[in-house]
Amino acid sequence: MALLYGLLWRLLLVLVHVNRAFVCWLRARTRCFKGRLWERALASLLLPVAFTDFPVEQKKNHRNPDSKAVDADSPAERQALFLNDGKSLEKLPVHIGLLLVDEEPSYTDVANLVVWCLALGISHVSVYDDNGILQKNNSVLMHEITQLQRHLLGVEGSKVEFLSNGSEKHVVSCRPVVSVLSPEDGKQSIVQAAQQLCRSVENKEKSPKDISVSMLDSLLREFRNIPDPDLVLKLGPVDSTLGFLPWHIRLTEFISLSTHRNVSYEDLLGALHRYGACQQRLGK
Repeated sequence: MALLYGLLWRLLLVLVHVNRAFVCWLRARTRCFKGRLWERALASLLLPVAFTDFPVEQKKNHRNPDSKAVDADSPAERQALFLNDGKSLEKLPVHIGLLLVDEEPSYTDVANLVVWCLALGISHVSVYDDNGILQKNNSVLMHEITQLQRHLLGVEGSKVEFLSNGSEKHVVSCRPVVSVLSPEDGKQSIVQAAQQLCRSVENKEKSPKDISVSMLDSLLREFRNIPDPDLVLKLGPVDSTLGFLPWHIRLTEFISLSTHRNVSYEDLLGALHRYGACQQRLGK
């Protein structure tokens, strides 16, 4: 909705400029006539339309969010504006997943999305591509994220814990967490939990009747002490989860964007507003 308002705002501005140019052309043409009455009549009809400004409140509502937070003068001001945008949302996900389905990831664009999410107050961000390219080159992505954080938020706003190549690590810090995932992360957790249950039955610590969904779920929580994703942004044209944490997305909301390349801060806010408007009925 915010993107639609922005497009309408730009269209109206274009129409205003066209109208002004048309008025100037007419005024130049009417000087060829000796009668001043014709010129005054045209000016009285067209000039009010050309120079009419939109209401101040309407300008505020359609202002591009990029100019508010991303383009603020100082890191402290940018950080405050980001947090204010996060508080203005209907609900903010605790854990957001970025699912890339494009063939070749753009590290700069991915870093932008990650840093904006963290700046808004989202405490866990998971980045996933089904080819495992980001996980193989996680140092490049981490460098991009760290540099962008320092540029936008300053040194104090760049304290993040990175998890990669084994997301089952327990998170003990209070810092925001960025996980770089591949298809093996979700599958490996389920395999390890199943093996542990089988060993328990083999050692007669449990019977097959004791095994349940809740028991498997608790084991998976031990392996991966990060909350399930509340929201996943699917960034690309393919309508598939591509193996993204299959056990952990039972209650996850999915929102699609056409690509992860050149996604603006406004696009991200629009997706978060859509998430805030969703009502999770949990099977009811």
